[in-house]
Order: sequence, then C-alpha cells, then structure tokens
Amino acid sequence: MNEYKKKIDEILLSVEKPARYVGGEWNTPDMTKPHRAKFCFCFPDVYEIGMSNLGLQILYDVINSHPDFIAERCYAPWPDMGAKLRENNVPLLSLETATPLKDFDVVGFSVQFELLYSNFLYMLDLANIPFYAKDRGDEYPIICAGGPCAVNPEPFAPFCDCVLIGEGEEMDLALLKLVADGKEKGWTKAQILEKAKEIEGVYVPSMLGEGEKVVKAVVKDFENAPYPTKPLVPNIEIVHDRATLELYRGCASGCRFCQAGYYYRPIRERSPEKCAEYGKKMIDSTGFGEISLCSLSTSDYTGLMDLEKELRPFIEEKKITFALPSLRLSSFTKEMAQSSRKSSLTFAPEAGTQRLRNVINKNVTDEEIDNIGRAFEAEYDSVKLYFMLGLPTETDEDILGIAEICRRLKKLYFEIRHKKNLNISVSCAVFIPKPSTPFQWEEQISLDEMLRRQSLLRKALREIKGVSFSWHGAETSVLEVALARGDKRLAPVIVRAYQLGAMFDSWTEYFNWDIWVQAFKDCGVDMQDYVGEISEDKVLPWDFIDIGVSKKYLLGQRHLAYQGITTKNCREGCNGCGANKLGRCTII
Repeated sequence: MNEYKKKIDEILLSVEKPARYVGGEWNTPDMTKPHRAKFCFCFPDVYEIGMSNLGLQILYDVINSHPDFIAERCYAPWPDMGAKLRENNVPLLSLETATPLKDFDVVGFSVQFELLYSNFLYMLDLANIPFYAKDRGDEYPIICAGGPCAVNPEPFAPFCDCVLIGEGEEMDLALLKLVADGKEKGWTKAQILEKAKEIEGVYVPSMLGEGEKVVKAVVKDFENAPYPTKPLVPNIEIVHDRATLELYRGCASGCRFCQAGYYYRPIRERSPEKCAEYGKKMIDSTGFGEISLCSLSTSDYTGLMDLEKELRPFIEEKKITFALPSLRLSSFTKEMAQSSRKSSLTFAPEAGTQRLRNVINKNVTDEEIDNIGRAFEAEYDSVKLYFMLGLPTETDEDILGIAEICRRLKKLYFEIRHKKNLNISVSCAVFIPKPSTPFQWEEQISLDEMLRRQSLLRKALREIKGVSFSWHGAETSVLEVALARGDKRLAPVIVRAYQLGAMFDSWTEYFNWDIWVQAFKDCGVDMQDYVGEISEDKVLPWDFIDIGVSKKYLLGQRHLAYQGITTKNCREGCNGCGANKLGRCTII
C-alpha cells in the first residue's frame, strides 16, 4: 500500500464527506497500463462540482483512451481535509493512485471562473509546488491551465508554464506527446516549452514575443470528436448527477454580454443519430436515471425533435427522464415541453423590457415570453427565470419590468390552468463585462448602486405571491470583474489574498471581501482600474489571443447596442464575426 494512501485512510475518519477522496468510481480506467506520460487533472473546487464538469469528463476519457498516456484527477479538498493533510504532512494526491502531484509529468488546472484563482494556489500549496513558474525547476511537473478563464489568462499566467486556450481534445494529446518525447530525449522543461509554443492554442507566458498571437484551438470535426460513453459514476450525489449529452458547441444568438457565446464559436452540431448513439451507451454503461442535453441553448439545436424521436422508445423502455435545460424562449415549443420531465423549466429573458433586450441583443419579444404558456399547457407548475442587473443603459423601469413579466406569467398560468399555484423562481446576477464580448469595454455599476437595484427588485417581487428571489453577491461580482479583465499585475494580488486566507471564494461562507480589499492595497493595485469603462483604443491584456471573432466585430456590436439595434441570429445568415476562419460553422 502506498505510504500516503494509508495515512489518507486514517484521515478519512475525521473529515466531512470522506467519499470525496476515495476514488474507485465505476468506469474508472486501468491505471496500471504502461505509459509514456502521466497527467493529473486538477479541478480547483470540491468533488461534487468537479465531477459535474463535462469538459473534464471528455478530456479524461480522451487521454485515458490513448495507449501511451494516463490521466488521473484531483479536486480541491474541503478546508477540513486540507487542514488534515497539512497536519499529517501528506501532500496533495491524485484520486486514482494516491500519487503526489509533484510526481506527474503534467498537472493541468481547469479554471472555470475567476473566483477559483485562490483555490488554484491552495492546491499548489498543498502539493508543495511553488506558485510562480519562474521558481520551478526541471524537478517539477509542467503546470498548465485551461478552461473558460483562458479567454484572459494574464492574472494567473505567471503561475503557469503554459496555458491551453480553446478546446483540448487534440491540444492535450499533442502536449503530452511532446512531453513524452522530451522525457525520452532528455530535454529540459524550457526546451519542451519552446516546442509547445508551436501547438495550436498553447500559450507559453515566458516565451511570448512582441506582436505574437495565440490562436484558439478548435475541434474541427465535431461529429466524430471523441465523447465519453463510459463516464465516471460518482461515489456521492453531485450537482449534475446524470448522463450529459453534448449536442453542439458555439451559439448563434450573439447576446452581447455572453462570453461563452463568442468564445466557443464557430457553431458545430453533432447529428441526432450520433447523439442518440452516445446517449444510449452512457445510460447502459452507468445506470443513470436521466439524460440531460447540453449546449448553450438546447432548443436551438436543429435536430432536437429528431433526437427526441430517436431516444423516445429507449427512454420509455429504461424508464428514465429526458431533461431539456438551457431553453430559448423564441424557439421553445409545446412539443419540447411535452418531451421533457415534469418538474421545472428554465429560461433566461435576461432583461425586463424589450428596449433593454434589444440593447443586449437578446432577441426575445414580450410575445415570445408568453411561449412559457406552452409549458403550462404541458402541466408544468414551476418556472425558473434568469435576469441580470446593471446591464448597459439599464433604468429602474427595466428593473421593474422583471416584476411585470412575473405578473404576466401568473395571469397566463391562471388563464390556462385555472389555478393560482404557479411557482416562479427569479435569479438575478450582476452584469460582469467579460473579455472577448461586445461589452468588454463597459464599466460595472458601483457597489452601492448594485445594492440599490437589488433592493428595488426585491421589493417589487415581494408583492407577487408565489415568486421567490435570489441574487448574486454584489462584492463577489466586483471582484469577478477585476479578475476577469486583469493583467499580470494581479498575480501578486492573488498570492497576497491567498496568504491572507482567501480560498473557496465562490462559497458564501468562505468569501471575505475585506481580504481582497487588503490584498489589492498591499500590492499597490487599484481595483477600480479594472472595473471602470475602458477606452476603445486601449490595448487590452487579452488582445494577443485570437478567438476567431474579431475585435472589430465586437466593437461594432457595442455601437449597435447603444443604438438599440439587434443583430440577426446566425441561423438566418452569417454576420461575419470571423470565427469561420478557425473551422467551418455547420449551420450556414
């Protein structure tokens, strides 16, 4: 037995949810096969969230399906487990074989959003790996990071030997092959990284020349791209405890606040036949009781009803449910409502008035919002609605429009069902101007103004029976903007915040605003430098990354927003965003 494994077994008796740390899940691949290189996926949040991440499942399967490579996993230990590891002098270990992270060839972090940056350092610290790449010699593994935050990697780039920008199915294998070759030929880490620069999507912060661009990696043949038909089955209940079926990547709508909608272009669909094949195999190999369709907007998938028809006999035979998350109001039909499980449906109007929806290019009319009535006809009694506060040009009238939508839906429900027991869950995030979007130049409203607008909406919704209201923390939203639009000056700030106690910042019980305020102060960095309006002619920290969509196009969309002019859905004709140069958009 591994010396550390024995200690872990003893520690598990004294921590919350020990099943987070035992591994051995159903469908775990063979970790004893001969291999040329070994990779560890690190997810800087708890097991329940990390195990729900589809991207990690895909890449884990891609690497372990290759005869030359092995991939293991590591999730951020909850603070009680982290303390026990330190107390017992146990470094952070992989889940599958209890191998210290220091002993892997490559350690890769999946950075899903900005509030995970402190946990990035937390995991490196537990692993006894120096934070900064410049402080790590050849005795340490190559530390890389990818995920949505790679849109602007600069705040955490100093911690990485390389950053993987874009989709990893091919990029990860190319990097591992290079590392394996380098090991066998005795190359130094610097020599490996010099060659890694040539892999599409790989950014080496220490070797980026002036004027150089890093082009986002894109899976061009999405139809035949690998997909995990034998995904890991978690040991405990997780956030998304079901079989997840990815329909397509990209988005045709072009909402001006949405980073994912631009970052994952071009749009590539998988055929209904292929999706049905994968869905059936996943259920047979896991025993899950639900298939959940996955995309940025499920109802936009052109083969949706064909897929439903293909899966229906199988679903009925297996007695499983069929979930349609991420629905778009403009394309929602009664047939979709009848196809899904009878619990709750989720929609995102985002703004309370037609005027503001035009500004953000949310091509949803008041009449289309009434499409939710189709769910009521299908006997749904619960609806979740997502909105944002603080969008550019927003007024109090727009905010109160959210309450008006709820009133209209209550009235519509009564007209259809002749009942008054409709439950509406309203969730409001604060607008965050994200890189590589038309709103990347916008300012974020002040903290005081956030609180005022939240209070205004809360008061208006309180008057409507059957409506519950939840909102995102104002302070975390400010921090998220600063980290999202930051540059390399923020790396010392993140380190200082961690030293002061920051970790699990996405968890309400652990987030401490004062720590981050102090960290910025200690490092002589003004947080307001990153949350205010940015001049359109300023060179942005992420300008060296080519995501396909041109900066000129994004700027044009910003100008249209202030005129209240919408841009047509990509399915109605190409708008010339530029993403086609990275791969063929399959809907045009």
